[in-house]
Amino acid sequence: MRHAALALAALISFAACSKQPAEAPKADAAPPAGVATDATKAANAALADRLPLAQPGDFEDAERGLLAQIQDDIVDENGNVVWSVHAFDFIDGAAPDTVNPSLWRQQQLLGKHGLFEIADGLYQVRGYDLSVMSVIRGETGWIIVDPLISKETAAASLKLVNDTLGERPVSAVIYTHSHIDHFGGVRGIISEADIAAGVPVLAPIGFTENAVSENLLAGNYMSRRAILMFGRTLPNGPTAQVGAGLGPATSAGTAGFIPPTEEISGRGTKRVIDGVRFEFIDAAGTEAPAEFMFYLPDFRALCTAEVATATFHNGLTLRGAKVRDFLEWSRVLDYVLTNYAGKSDVSFASHHWPTFGQANVEDYLRGQRDVYRYTHDQTVRRANEGQTQFEIADDIPEPTVQESHFDTRGYYGTLNHNAKAVYQYYFGWWDGVPATYNAWPMEERSKRMVALAGGEDAALVSGEKAFNDGDYRWAAEVFNAVVFTNPENKVAKDWLAATYEQMGFQAESGAWRDYYLTGAAELRKGIPESGAGRVASAEFVAGVPTVELFNALAVRYAPEKLNRDPFTLNFVFPDTEETLMLDVGVNTAFPRAGSASGSPAATLTISRAAFNDLILQTRSFQDIAKAGEAKVEGDPSALLAWFSTLETAPFWFNVVEP
Repeated sequence: MRHAALALAALISFAACSKQPAEAPKADAAPPAGVATDATKAANAALADRLPLAQPGDFEDAERGLLAQIQDDIVDENGNVVWSVHAFDFIDGAAPDTVNPSLWRQQQLLGKHGLFEIADGLYQVRGYDLSVMSVIRGETGWIIVDPLISKETAAASLKLVNDTLGERPVSAVIYTHSHIDHFGGVRGIISEADIAAGVPVLAPIGFTENAVSENLLAGNYMSRRAILMFGRTLPNGPTAQVGAGLGPATSAGTAGFIPPTEEISGRGTKRVIDGVRFEFIDAAGTEAPAEFMFYLPDFRALCTAEVATATFHNGLTLRGAKVRDFLEWSRVLDYVLTNYAGKSDVSFASHHWPTFGQANVEDYLRGQRDVYRYTHDQTVRRANEGQTQFEIADDIPEPTVQESHFDTRGYYGTLNHNAKAVYQYYFGWWDGVPATYNAWPMEERSKRMVALAGGEDAALVSGEKAFNDGDYRWAAEVFNAVVFTNPENKVAKDWLAATYEQMGFQAESGAWRDYYLTGAAELRKGIPESGAGRVASAEFVAGVPTVELFNALAVRYAPEKLNRDPFTLNFVFPDTEETLMLDVGVNTAFPRAGSASGSPAATLTISRAAFNDLILQTRSFQDIAKAGEAKVEGDPSALLAWFSTLETAPFWFNVVEP
């Protein structure tokens, strides 16, 4: 009887337990940082087996003509390191498991730094910034092409030239296009005094407007995303920053701006600069909104700027930019292939190393042309068949040219995101599906996704399974949904960071690798609190045309903060002999250059230099007025009302978290 009672008690206990809900499974701890998974090792090994990585031609071209090198770090006036000369010395030997072997090869090539002779009188300084500075010997001095990002790296590069080849003045400066790595270092080689003395600065048509647009109008957002794209906060090493694919890295010095003295348009436009003959070739709307290439008949040399470099470039960059026209890009390349390849013994660019030999130049330009045209044509073809940008990116096969021409591989741009860029160029951001036209923002959508999965724990288990299966694309989506649902969920952040890390380790694009690995670092450590390299420095703003400066201020205008009826302001700048009217309204603060209101609420007379200080907040209005550098006529409170509406955007906003 006793045994029967025990058995009944046990049965009752079991029944009671069976009615309780089973405990939901939970995700394990994320794997340790810095270790390649078996899936990543296999993906990298498969690419290494498929590509002729030992092909020697690029290495011969990259090493040819070395004359001298900078041996010590480049520092600013306060002793801060702007460029670490030996930061990438570790990129040697076989690729580690944590780096895509094709990207490793590219960065080995980019690690070859110094002053190189391309031809007698034609030189390049490579490996001391993201871009390359080219130097042409004129009759009286050096013609400098693309003076890097920072004045410190540009000055050090010019010093290397003078120390090695004999000191000469800078007789001209050429900006090939409107991205800051091609003009930001100009104040390291010339000043306004040189301009006044007659040193010309040549740039493509539309240069000034587009340079200001990227670096002031949209500069804050682009600069923040550029932190991730170029891995600026990452340490150097095989599990972190190995380079950008386009160049070694970005320098950390002072970017400035000096506007061009002439903007050149047309194709075949001829100039003689310090005794050297140039033929300029407009390439607007390709790699930059304002860009040109040029041919040097005296050297039988073609400069392709950034239209043709040793990588497949971007139709739309990860930092954000105006989408680019791949059809026009391919046409421009065909133009120089047809008109200049047959008479060029060398082709050199604003990044990477030259291509030597007329037959090689022709082959190089044809391959470059074909990769852009292929991406354009095959994307549009698939779109016309009804595919969306995401379907196209997964469906479009690698063109055969990428199997043998390393300069067409995706070390910077990729076939995947360039196909999406071509789609966007023609069809916009939307994929045409009604449900996605007005979808919920990421945070709200993530909450619904996680609820559908059965909660955060269930979603994490699903994400862990995808990770262990090597399906990092899906794992990233699942873990990201949990993070955007609950940014305090450390397990989710650790798993998302681990997923981004593997995606970075596999990436052939330096930009993709840096974006993923910086994203992982920000998830694990949080975003930095300082150290942003903003371009809106005093040296940059000093060169910005006045109306463009006011256009930049207009995108900081918060109309909801205006506490009075609309009014107009007049600005008078005696030193530059300019006047400007500002129409401060309920929606916009619209500037009109060369105009003045007949009934302004106030008129501010101020030097342009003092106004720059005011905008950069390096001096107060009271200090400027006390120094006799400013005068207000009319109602000073109107000026204060406008200034009070100007917001200063935070730089370190979240990107990989809500």
